[in-house]
Amino acid sequence: MKKRVLFLLALLISGTWAMYGQKIAIKSNLIADFTTTFNLATEFGLGSKTTMDLYANYNPWTFDNGKKFKHFLFQPEVRHWFCDKFNGHFVGLHGHVGVFNVGGVKMPFGMWNKLRDNRYEGNLYGGGVSYGYQWILGKHWNLEANIGVGYAYIRYDQYECGNCGERIAKGRSYNYFGPTKAAISLMYVF
Repeated sequence: MKKRVLFLLALLISGTWAMYGQKIAIKSNLIADFTTTFNLATEFGLGSKTTMDLYANYNPWTFDNGKKFKHFLFQPEVRHWFCDKFNGHFVGLHGHVGVFNVGGVKMPFGMWNKLRDNRYEGNLYGGGVSYGYQWILGKHWNLEANIGVGYAYIRYDQYECGNCGERIAKGRSYNYFGPTKAAISLMYVF
């Protein structure tokens, strides 16, 4: 499945250069950068007030004591701008698909307490809505803030601890409703 998702991502990004002859931007989510997650997005114009944002992130790391937050996530989003594209307020409709291998991690605010003592491996997909704003910093530079809520169907196997242990549960599922996006992105507009 990982190869198919990577192939789809490469195909979508490579096709953006021949698209609508207006602005194209590349960006990095500074929040994801802070978590040591590689991430990159490209956004391109579809019309006078519509853009397509293609976002992907990847975290391959295993940390000390078997802590893992390994994942790959692809999150495309169609956006409608209230003024000019790449400037001001927008609303979006996004989808997401991903794979993960996470365990031995203490999450902030008491979220997902079982991640500290267990490891979860599986995949997810779903969608949601978002709101954001972009500030023009200069001729080619913008800053974007974006937050979204939505749904994810999560299918996973559960293991005893972060880097070892037997499988406790197989083929479990979870329906998640809540935040699905959070970004503060620095972007370069062509």
